[in-house]
This record gives sequence, structure tokens and C-alpha cells, in this order.
Amino acid sequence: MDPCPFVRVLVGNLALRMPVAPPAAGAGAGVHPSTSPCYIKIRLGKMACQTAAAPLVLSDAAAAEQPPSGALAAAFHLSKADLEWFARKPSLFSPSRGAATLKVSVYAGRKGTTCGVSSGRLLGKATISLDLKGAEAKPAVLHSGWISVGRRGVGGKAGSAAAELSLTVRAEPDPRFVFEFDGEPECSPQVMQVRGSMKQPMFTCKFGCRTNSDLRRSVAQTEREAAGKERKGWSVTVHDLSGSPVALASMVTPFVASPGTDRVSRSNPGAWLILRPAGDGAWEPWGRLECWRERGGAGSSDSLGYRFDLLVPGVDHAVPIADSTIAASKGGKFALDLTAAQPLSRGSTPGCSPRGSGDFSQWPLGNYRGFVMSAAVEGEGRCSKPTVEVGVAHVGCAEDAAAFVALAAAVDLSMDACRLFSHKLRKELSHLRSDVLR
Repeated sequence: MDPCPFVRVLVGNLALRMPVAPPAAGAGAGVHPSTSPCYIKIRLGKMACQTAAAPLVLSDAAAAEQPPSGALAAAFHLSKADLEWFARKPSLFSPSRGAATLKVSVYAGRKGTTCGVSSGRLLGKATISLDLKGAEAKPAVLHSGWISVGRRGVGGKAGSAAAELSLTVRAEPDPRFVFEFDGEPECSPQVMQVRGSMKQPMFTCKFGCRTNSDLRRSVAQTEREAAGKERKGWSVTVHDLSGSPVALASMVTPFVASPGTDRVSRSNPGAWLILRPAGDGAWEPWGRLECWRERGGAGSSDSLGYRFDLLVPGVDHAVPIADSTIAASKGGKFALDLTAAQPLSRGSTPGCSPRGSGDFSQWPLGNYRGFVMSAAVEGEGRCSKPTVEVGVAHVGCAEDAAAFVALAAAVDLSMDACRLFSHKLRKELSHLRSDVLR
């Protein structure tokens, strides 16, 4: 299997230095900015803006003595297409081709909005040109040190001292295997490995649904089925090209509407087990996925909530890896990304390396570090053919990749399993209810 080139750009080690304000006179004097929380917004090219808190240092001496925090503030994942886009698009701040523009804006106040208006007060902005040439081949520190963030000082007067921001920007090769379902998971599709414009078959999927004769039933279950308030028994088995099963996603907890509602709640989620072959036809659990329908707030739609726990051999409890949401109407990305849990080094050695600044002797997730995988799924009611990206470091054999493919199928099917029970399932799944109720 040949991977696709990806690069991740990491921003961290933030510190904000504010100019010293003159003593204020009178009882109505304002609050010095250094006593207020600050945050920054970070954007790389056309990619989505990310927000992080900006720790304050109160003096030059404190800034010199304070060691790098190692905290990650933002991570941008660039595909080959993204790198080619930057290479074609020189800008005012990045006239050389292959360079990208990182924009940072510093705000005083707390993150969030009030009545639709940002609650922070802009202190200043800065732009950094990043040379991404060769980033696919070796890690590099693209920036490390202090930058001025505008000319607006404490008093907001022209010529007053500007705030300064210290940050480290690193680029690291992050090659990934890319897989694409050539049909919806419930249609038992092939899974293709993708590299550039080339696609080749890698796995096949077999969707199944256990009927009532396969399941133990109770009176309560029968009542829920009669009311159409339960979805259960789904499974996806992933086979290699020889026909051998190499991974399995099995719905082990039904997706049931909470009493008095037509939705699966967080307090009673449906669940899948992701299993891998253990030899002699047996299976062993590798991970557990729980999903539910998250109610949208004012002006926002519902979302699919998910939580994924890794079942690590030798560890007597499940290890949580992800807890997030995907927009139910638009779809989005399910992601397992442990980058934020790792320290960001200033040197040329990645923090996730044994030679880096991180101590992983007590790391509970074994070899799972950095970007693990992502799966792009469509919103409910849409034809969804998931695209799966898996970090090269997490694939040692075809069975490793198959486990992530099975997980992606479970996420995609959960979008349907968590659909409001007052709405009909897509036609590919609508026959399952009648089969289960026989």
C-alpha cells in the first residue's frame, strides 16, 4: 500500500506580552489589559479559523525565564491538493511560490459571542509567511519567536507600544492511507485505496441485520418495535480481497428513542463494537463507538454526537479518544486526532518522537499518537460514500486499516440510526424495519 502525502502545520508555545500601562488616575480608571483574559484567532490560507487562549507574561524578564509551554494552539492538515493550491497562489505577504500565509488576530476578553457579536476587543493583527517547500519530506520549524501584533498599544494611541506574541510554527510530514467507499455502507460496497487519480480495490463490505429470531426479546423491546422506536442488529463485516473477514462493526446497543421523544439521547446512546480477528474464527474487541442525537441550540440544527473509546490490551478500562459532534444536516468529519495531547517542541525533532520533548513512558494509548484517522460522512438522508484517512504510523498490516474502515462504516450508519424516529429512513435502510418486525 502506498500512502498519500499530507503535511500538518502546528502552532503552539503561545505567550502574549503586553506593554506596561501608565498608572490610571481617578476611581473610574479602566482595567489594565494584562488582568483580562486574551485569545487569538489563527487562520492558514483558506482553511477554517481556529481559536486558542493566549497566556500573558507581565515583563521581559518573565518572558525570558518562562520555558516554552509546549501547548498546541492550532493544527492544520494539508493534503497534496492544499499544498498545490498554496504553490499556485502567491500573495502580498507570501510572494514566493510554495509559501503560505498564517494570519493571527489577538483579542482581549473572553471567547464567544453576545447577541451574535464577538465579545472580544481586537488588540492587533499579524501575518507570517510560511515556506512549505519540502514540508512533505522532512519536519521544519517555520517560525519561533516574538512578533508585533499591530500598533495599538495599551492606550490605543498611535505610536504607543504594541503588544507582542510569541509562537512556534512547525511543519511535519504526515503521510496517510486514503480509502473510499464506492457505495453506501448498507449496500455492501467495495472499498478502494486512493492515491492521486489512481484507485484500486482493497476491501469489500458486507452489511447485515439480525432479525428477531437472532435476538433475545422482552416485552419492552416488543413494545418499542411496534412503535417504531428502535433500530438494532446492524453490522458491517470487512473482507480482504481473498474473502477473509478482517474487521467487524457490530451494533451491540440498540438505538432507542428516549421516553416521550423521537430521538436517541446522550443519556442512552446506541453503541457499536469494532472487532478484529483473534484467530480460529474468534473476534476480539478493539474499540467502542457510542452515538446519539445532540439537540441544536438557537439558530443551529441538530448534530450527531459521538464518543469513541479504545480497548487497549492489558488495560482494564476503556481509554477515551474522541468526544465530539458532526452536523446532522450537512455531515462532516469524524476524527481521531491526539495531536493536542502531545507537547510541541521548538527543535527539528517532532514532539511525538521518542527523541522529542514528550515523555510517553506513561502514555496510555500505546502506539496511537498524533493524527490517527478521519472519516468524511454526508448528512442524514444523503447518499454517503465515506472517505477514510489513516495515519501511516497506525497501519502495520491490512487488518489495521480494515478496523478503521469498519469504524467509518459504523459512524456513517449511525447518522441514519440517530435520525428522528418521526422521519423515514433512506430507501436503502427502510426495508430493515419490516424485516426486524416479522
